[in-house]
Amino acid sequence: MTGPQRTRNRAAQLVTPQLAALLGAGVTGSGRTACHSPLTGDRLAELPATGVAEVADAFASARAAAGRWAARPVRERAAVALRFHDLLLERQDEVLDLLQLDTGKARTHAHDEVLGAALTARHYGRGAPGLLRTRARAGVVPVLTRVREDRRPHGVVGQIVPWNYPLELTVEDALPALLAGNAVVTKPDTEGALAALWARRLMVEAGLPADVWRMVIGEGPVVGPAVVAHADYVAFTGSTATGRRVAAQAAERLVGVSLELGGKNAMLVLDDADPDKAAAGAVRACFSSAGQLCISAERVLVHESVADAFTERFVALTRTMRLGAPLAWGTDMGSLSSQAQLDRVTGHIDDAVSLGARVLTGGRHRPDLGPYFHEPTVLTGVTPGMRLYHEETFGPVVAVRRVRDDEEAIALANDTAYGLNASVWSRDRCRARRVAQRLRTGSVGINDGFPAAYGSLAAPMGGMGESGLGRRHGAEGLLKYTEAQTVAQQRLLPLAPSLGMDDRQFAALMSVSLKALKALRLP
Repeated sequence: MTGPQRTRNRAAQLVTPQLAALLGAGVTGSGRTACHSPLTGDRLAELPATGVAEVADAFASARAAAGRWAARPVRERAAVALRFHDLLLERQDEVLDLLQLDTGKARTHAHDEVLGAALTARHYGRGAPGLLRTRARAGVVPVLTRVREDRRPHGVVGQIVPWNYPLELTVEDALPALLAGNAVVTKPDTEGALAALWARRLMVEAGLPADVWRMVIGEGPVVGPAVVAHADYVAFTGSTATGRRVAAQAAERLVGVSLELGGKNAMLVLDDADPDKAAAGAVRACFSSAGQLCISAERVLVHESVADAFTERFVALTRTMRLGAPLAWGTDMGSLSSQAQLDRVTGHIDDAVSLGARVLTGGRHRPDLGPYFHEPTVLTGVTPGMRLYHEETFGPVVAVRRVRDDEEAIALANDTAYGLNASVWSRDRCRARRVAQRLRTGSVGINDGFPAAYGSLAAPMGGMGESGLGRRHGAEGLLKYTEAQTVAQQRLLPLAPSLGMDDRQFAALMSVSLKALKALRLP
């Protein structure tokens, strides 16, 4: 029995009509649509499809439930996240299978999503009560003015999730939005919907009221704008082109938006880097999830003094990667997600080669493994006239380029409209930090491609330039789902002439008071 046939048989056992109906219980929609597995190209399940009018119904249902949810103490809401954390780790094998079937990725990369979702649940489950607590602020006049800052939820958050990380990205935005007291309406990509629906079902099992989190499924250009049209805040992850349209539509309604968009991320290998460690790191940075993540490296800028050693080792390691995605451990890279992704990858490679680039390893479609498998590919000689130079490939393709010094590496790394992630490889951490500070990216890993930065949830994560607006993770990853409300109480005397003073006397008193407050170093 072939690998694809074994996958078909296993999928038939896992994704039954009963399971699909159970997962689809949170979807508002009277139509029908289907999701498919990139591992075989076969239909996985039939799910409800949402019409534009039904998006409004989903928001109405969520809005009706939002007030009761927001009225719950923050610690009760946080307890749901912590129970979800435990359930997720206990039942991860269920979603690992769904993730592989949904996305085509290797099991080790599916497990990355489980880890990311669990980290999010623990971080905000522990941190939300402190982040959302009422805070005393300095009043304009000490003692006489008392001020507090409260946090109020937006209402209903509209979330649009891409196909590449359907579990992790769904949880990373929906969970903090829920803990902030909002209801959420999520539009997952149809071809990643099973894992997203599974996450919602598990949150309901953990104690979340079902109507507080609704889902809508349908074509992005149709259902996506309808989500933005009804949301009180929008969390979008996807392409830069679509992100621009989301931002413009949200701006028309004066609705807040966070956008995590594309990247053309660089890996800088300095002259004092360990070539073996850098090469091993490059394999992880470039080919995780077949390169289909926005923070993966697509450009390696390596100092000429270590370029031969690094490139030889990197190419050798890439050639030994095990391709395939059985619903089990043991492979290094899975499939691309669709024909569109395969066409983009092959188009970028063919264009570069036709204009003089050279393939050092890989470069081939592998239909013997599945319809959209493609070998991890390393090229050299990529120049500005090639699509691969500036465009995001979003696949297992990386261009290696020699540089003379740190200045050239920094200039080339910054030669992009994007600014999401980068990494610097050096034995000298202080030197690496100095280089990192000159890179126009939202995150930089030192001797690490991206896991250390992305997994450190206490720190913000997001992009500069055309890589997006706002941040997920950190305090902002939760507080962006709230509005700050200032409540000030003036006591004993008003901020106006009183006790027989006229305007001139009051102005003189306030001027003297401000000078005294400055001398006392009060805020």
